[in-house]
Amino acid sequence: MTAADYQRPPIRVALMGLGRSMFADHYPVFRRHPELFQVVAVCDLIKDRRDIVARDYPDCRMFRQFADMLDEPDIELVDIATCTVDHVRHGMMALKKGIWTLLETPMALTPDEAQLLRGQAQKSRNRLIVMQRGLFAPDFLLAKSMMSDPRLGPVHQVRVRREDFVRRDDWQCVKRLGGGAAYYAMTDLVLQTLKLLPLPPVQMWSELKRLASLGDAEDYAHLMLKTRDQLSADIEFNGGCLPGLRSPSFEIRGERGVFRVAPDATEGELTAIDPSFSFPRRRSSVRTPPMVDLHETFPIVSEKVALPAGEPYGPDAFWRHVYDTVRTAAPFPLQIEDSIEALKFAHLMKKTSPFGK
Repeated sequence: MTAADYQRPPIRVALMGLGRSMFADHYPVFRRHPELFQVVAVCDLIKDRRDIVARDYPDCRMFRQFADMLDEPDIELVDIATCTVDHVRHGMMALKKGIWTLLETPMALTPDEAQLLRGQAQKSRNRLIVMQRGLFAPDFLLAKSMMSDPRLGPVHQVRVRREDFVRRDDWQCVKRLGGGAAYYAMTDLVLQTLKLLPLPPVQMWSELKRLASLGDAEDYAHLMLKTRDQLSADIEFNGGCLPGLRSPSFEIRGERGVFRVAPDATEGELTAIDPSFSFPRRRSSVRTPPMVDLHETFPIVSEKVALPAGEPYGPDAFWRHVYDTVRTAAPFPLQIEDSIEALKFAHLMKKTSPFGK
């Protein structure tokens, strides 16, 4: 999409926190889409990082204090990617100025803090957006489309996985700074799962562990949910999983088949009993069974399933929704209540695990 496709000017963006998340997931989109976003101000204590932005945006104004940057009159959107423990404070500061505010996940560390943000957002004409990137991932969009595929039969289990091996040594692995996989990874995975389940969960089990991380916070989080209709969800983030041993990111299991898709893939595979095949009718018996193998022979088919051509996905899709929401008042596809609901499960994992305290 080019500048000619847009009749409105780019959004004037201020960046708060020039860390790995900002430069990996946010900044590249701004550079790719000058027709959508113009970086006009940045705030960070480290000059070398501010200089990176200055080289790309020579007219961009530089700040060391967030409050000073918020006094700039032409800022329309503040993109906040600071330490987790500072998300609520920084988000409240921006919202009170009436500025559109985008917060990295997690939006807060407790549901009560999240409700404070929600209340201030309502006072500020609902100008809060949470960056739940998982809802725009291609593998999630494929999994969501397959939940109602009749070839699977009735779905009885959803498995969600994100796996890596990294010896983290940053603040994301330090408990007192709000680090830990329950917050930096599971809020997105839980939200994906809640969007897949046809009913809300009524039962929960979880565990937290530290495997490869160099800090004191967990880098392994495992959560199991069950709905009233007995559909179960098995969600796991593993920061200590070796390459070559990793699972599909989504696995949808039905009574007649399974759908699997790899992380960030736009194509997955359905393996199922041939839809044209019906098992012969028979009944169970209480009599002594004959000495024969009870397995039956039936045809199995495999089929590649891809996202429809032209369907938007990934970071560009997320940021285009941000543009449309800010510029045209289009409804954002993610509600703040959805992010708060996912945060509740992450907070419960922390609260109920001896390792999370």
